[in-house]
Amino acid sequence: MALLQLLRSIVFTGCFFLSTTVYALIILLFGWALPYSGRWAIARNWSVVNLWLLKVLCKLSYVVEGREHLPQGHHVSMWKHASTWETIAQASILPAQAWVLKRELLWIPIVGWALRLMQPIAINRSAGSAAVKQVISQGKARLSDGRWVVIFPEGTRTAVGEQRKYGISGALLAIEAGTIIIPVAHTAGYFWPRRGWLKRPGIIKVVIGRPIQTTGRDAREVTAEIQTWIETTIASRVN
Repeated sequence: MALLQLLRSIVFTGCFFLSTTVYALIILLFGWALPYSGRWAIARNWSVVNLWLLKVLCKLSYVVEGREHLPQGHHVSMWKHASTWETIAQASILPAQAWVLKRELLWIPIVGWALRLMQPIAINRSAGSAAVKQVISQGKARLSDGRWVVIFPEGTRTAVGEQRKYGISGALLAIEAGTIIIPVAHTAGYFWPRRGWLKRPGIIKVVIGRPIQTTGRDAREVTAEIQTWIETTIASRVN
């Protein structure tokens, strides 16, 4: 059974890379003539298709708790980063969004070029305070354009059972923009580890937290609250 699941995982990985390239080509060919809503529709369809492939090929699906916590408007959302899965799923779970990501992703031929047309906030992770300022300035612009801003506060994928210090750029952005933060916890790391080919069958649990108010608060205090909630929630959803 383990060998069969590994083979299923390898097939999915091949389909994932192929579909990502195809969708990137579609965005490159047509995205320049489309408004952002059109480009977003293509990106969201990419997400839906790959989550469906994951369910069919690897028997790995997901459920979402707390959709009622998603408010109207556009806000900052901070996610646990433990897998590749959440980079796919966020486009299916939240409305139109801008992603904070490492700038090196934009250098990938075809896929990176298409990603650039999605207007992410591409930062140099070694730039320190300059990267934080970029998240704030460009994040405020994306929010003004009517998009959510999605941030992985750990900065990189973290293995199950490990915790990395959460960055404060998301909290600073929300405070300066006068918006709330929606935290999102999930158990994807238990099924699709950050390294390795195997995707284990099961159901990933995604929990959308209650909105966290940021007005008049300290960014480090807000970030600590989010980290505690995300890590505690994940632990409580693991069978």
